[in-house]
Amino acid sequence: MKEVDPKQTRRAAAFELWIHAPMPMVTIFKTLDVTNLVKLRRRHGLSFNMLMCWCIGKAAAQTEEFYLLPVGDKLMAYDKLAVNTVVATADDDISNCDLPFFDDLRHFDAEYRARTAQVRDSGQPYELGEDYMVIGTSALAQYDIDGAVNIYAGVYNNPFLIWGKYRKKFRRTTLPISFQFHHTQMDGAHAGRFLERLQSEISGLRL
Repeated sequence: MKEVDPKQTRRAAAFELWIHAPMPMVTIFKTLDVTNLVKLRRRHGLSFNMLMCWCIGKAAAQTEEFYLLPVGDKLMAYDKLAVNTVVATADDDISNCDLPFFDDLRHFDAEYRARTAQVRDSGQPYELGEDYMVIGTSALAQYDIDGAVNIYAGVYNNPFLIWGKYRKKFRRTTLPISFQFHHTQMDGAHAGRFLERLQSEISGLRL
């Protein structure tokens, strides 16, 4: 992570407009077709949540804007991405788990299994630190929701995706999600293209 001069980036105008805005977060809702992930989960014994997190990381890695993030009143540049997931702990609480993104799905799956088990058993969060631009996620998989708007406290500017239970109809399975991001980091068009890439990664994943 390093500080960059916003004027030397493509986000210069957005930085001036939104860095001190009282509510600079934007939320977009989209329904994804996750039929392929459900099939892969069944055939290969993989976690649906893990597959979603990997596809999110894969799509984000192809989206330039994810490598910049406003932190305080500064614009920071990153060269590594991570995906955060919320883990139910052994003492019936929840805690956070950061997962470095690996392009290799099997490597990511091994890290996912190890780190989420560590957090579940210890009850303590696993955090990677400031070297990673972390994409937050929260899966309310037992609830039938259309999406959610995350809290904005002025200190956590990271992009965040939330989803609930997927929905089956005939031969298709869909999943409504919400994607929240800081307007300094990206515009709606960038977010829309990211969500299109996410759908492409979900539909095109083969093992």
